[in-house]
Amino acid sequence: MSQIAADYRLDGALLGPVLALLDAHIDPYLGRGLVSAGCVTSLAMQGDRLQLGLSYPYPCRGVQAETAGQLATALTRLPSIKSVDCEFSFVVPKTSADRQGTLAKVAHIIAVASGKGGVGKSTTAVNLALALAAEGARVGILDADIYGPSIPLMLGIADFKPQSDDGVHMNPARAHGICAQSIGFIINEEQAAVWRGPMAAGALAQLINETAWPELDYLVVDMPPGTGDIQLTLSQKVAVSGAVVVTTPQDIALLDAKKGVNLFQKVNIPVLGIVENMSYHLCPACGHKEHPFGAHGGDKIAQRYGVPMLGALPLNISIREGMDVGQPSVVAEPSGELAAIYREIARKVGAQLALSHSQSGVSISLSDDE
Repeated sequence: MSQIAADYRLDGALLGPVLALLDAHIDPYLGRGLVSAGCVTSLAMQGDRLQLGLSYPYPCRGVQAETAGQLATALTRLPSIKSVDCEFSFVVPKTSADRQGTLAKVAHIIAVASGKGGVGKSTTAVNLALALAAEGARVGILDADIYGPSIPLMLGIADFKPQSDDGVHMNPARAHGICAQSIGFIINEEQAAVWRGPMAAGALAQLINETAWPELDYLVVDMPPGTGDIQLTLSQKVAVSGAVVVTTPQDIALLDAKKGVNLFQKVNIPVLGIVENMSYHLCPACGHKEHPFGAHGGDKIAQRYGVPMLGALPLNISIREGMDVGQPSVVAEPSGELAAIYREIARKVGAQLALSHSQSGVSISLSDDE
């Protein structure tokens, strides 16, 4: 999987046992041993200290310390190794996706979608983008919900107005370590976009093509709810790497989520997994867990379509409060339980992209009659 040449500087008697122990360590996100996954890039000894270089195809800053500790415990069982120094790096696997213009610097594009509104799709998109950045990636977010842009408010940058350095391309906003673009930066927040489908699709194309995106590992696209013009426009115009489908446990939300999965499967965009919001409620007084909207709905969809269940978020008022004041959970409480869930989702999304696109990207082309 790795596209980096390995540099092993160990004698033959030690190299075999070291590689065997490293490959016995199964990465929980890639589902492979570190050697088989191509993550081991360098090995060298300095006295009785092993210098170990690891390069991951997905951002994983949050679990590096734990991984280093596990590897050190295993490797120091060998008589000649007394300690281990681990050096981690993150390199996005190259794809064959042919992106032109302002998207040429974007490695992966992730669509975050839902079959219906009100399931926390935008909240998920924002926190996913911030979690990917917290894990070590360069990230941008595009608000593709032309009729109901919410990213400016959720990131706390509702007053931002795009500027241009070259008179052609708009510079994206920057907040909390990521860059962002939204129709909400251009039109008044109280102004309704009373546009027919083709006009909305044209506005999305303009946002995509006229934004001066910097070098990005991931561009997260917050899709509007449903399966209409905007979704088809994105599929036709952009090489989307994969999609995350957001739902809640209610039967009606699950029904619409299935339609979202079917849409992406029809246009050959890999579904990276399911995120279930409002999955459960923990009583703050006694800790009792209850499922006011039903249980295991996201799991059932994931099993039916053979896609991963990425994570389940609780019904928690702090999620809503943070988004209302431009302080999403990942940045409001970076060491909190909610941030940990989002960062786990981010690692899973990154790993799924690495597994799906290690050999080739996905380029979508639909005929006019589809």
